[in-house]
Amino acid sequence: SMSLHEHALSLFRSAVGTVRPAPMLKRAVKLQRDRFPQLVVGGRAFPVKRNLYLVGFGKAVLGMAAAAEEVLGDHLVRGIISVPLGIQDSLQQAGMQEMLLKPHTKIQIIEGAKNNLPDSEALKGAVAIQELAEGLTAGDLLLVLISGGGSALLPAPIPPILLKEKEKLTKMLASRGAAIQELNIVRKTLSLLKGGGLARLAYPAQVVSLILSDVIGDPLDIIASGPTVASSHNVQDCLQVLAKYNLLLSLPKSVETVLSSSPIKPTAPEEYSHVCNIIIGSNTLALDEAKHEAEGLGYATLILSTAICGEVGRVATLYCQLIQLVCLGFAGLGEGPLSDEVRGNLLQLATELDIPGLNLAEFLRALRGLQPERPVCILAGGETTVQLQGTGKGGRNQELALRVGLGLHRAQAMETSSPSGRCEIVFLSGGTDGQDGPTEAAGAFCSPELVDEALQEGLDVEAFLSNNDSYTFFRQFQGGRHLLVTGLTGTNVMDIQTILIKAT
Repeated sequence: SMSLHEHALSLFRSAVGTVRPAPMLKRAVKLQRDRFPQLVVGGRAFPVKRNLYLVGFGKAVLGMAAAAEEVLGDHLVRGIISVPLGIQDSLQQAGMQEMLLKPHTKIQIIEGAKNNLPDSEALKGAVAIQELAEGLTAGDLLLVLISGGGSALLPAPIPPILLKEKEKLTKMLASRGAAIQELNIVRKTLSLLKGGGLARLAYPAQVVSLILSDVIGDPLDIIASGPTVASSHNVQDCLQVLAKYNLLLSLPKSVETVLSSSPIKPTAPEEYSHVCNIIIGSNTLALDEAKHEAEGLGYATLILSTAICGEVGRVATLYCQLIQLVCLGFAGLGEGPLSDEVRGNLLQLATELDIPGLNLAEFLRALRGLQPERPVCILAGGETTVQLQGTGKGGRNQELALRVGLGLHRAQAMETSSPSGRCEIVFLSGGTDGQDGPTEAAGAFCSPELVDEALQEGLDVEAFLSNNDSYTFFRQFQGGRHLLVTGLTGTNVMDIQTILIKAT
């Protein structure tokens, strides 16, 4: 029979499989080839007659474009996509031919944004997309493909801001711990195409956006900075973010110029009546698929949240406490002072983390209602943040796994008759795009035994953590067998965490 480790890997793979570009796009878009051919998207039909244009930007867009071109056939006039540097080579080497465009394609590919940072190549792509959009007329239909990483691939700063100035500002914000939502508010305010700019330029053409969400709660105006959505933010929001991170006094002149002349009010939604935005893939879809798979493997399965966010250490504590609670249940201590204390701690922690839409009390009730003899699977998704203190290599998923491993070890050390000692536990955290930080790993596995086993190999978990060096730890530990290495997946719906627990 498969081990928990293998089960966790299988659940991760099935979750990612369901949001791969081709199956996802083909579920969402159909071409009806009757006498009057129509493109059917999200229940709406658009007449087509060789009047289709396509633009796209994001990490998953190459695969989406390949599938779209197959569906659209000769109705597609031309397209331009801006995708990460080196992605065609990577997919070619990984044997993922289905994600590459055919030799006779009508879609121009521009690769840029090395290391997910806007650069001159990405700017070239953005300008080409801008020009295509500006040239459209009322009879045209613009299909826009958007996925995570789209922000960096569509940089078009409002003059006189230079790309490197906008870039430097974004870096400063990120290094001070700004959340992705905050970064996007600033990027949008300083950009020609973000915050609905692309849709405004394409008017009067009909715009249909197909969106793969990599942002918590799937807010359309935040994903890739919302190039086809009326922005819900204005210049005041941007100033607030800059003030929060003490950057107002160190802004470049050009940024001050643009901010001082920006309209105070956001654009009215009626200016977007020519736009149709549809989410075709998300963390929710991926977790639903993993849940279905886990139930097939015999697990009592609960989804905690698709919006897990917050500092990685706090999130690790949340997961450790949840695991402890399940183990108490397996030990017949599901009711009693110890469980009540853990539940209290969890509710307190959830309040502090303020995870959008999480009703932990309800989740804990569902947990109580599980049959005591079945193994338990808890699934969650979202995106944590890491406050960098060291100079090591890693990513938020590897760091989360390592912190959970340490937390479980400490919990066991504290309780001599630890209930978690009578459970087999595996925790997995992985990035659905197959990348976690600047390494080839997508994430990592851990178990309560990890810290002791590492010590036998002379590896001190706490020392690696204090240097944010989770990748080096996992690469050295047991020959790297706890690293999750999937290779590029061609998709991205944030991260997925899996907790598997069974009584021993």
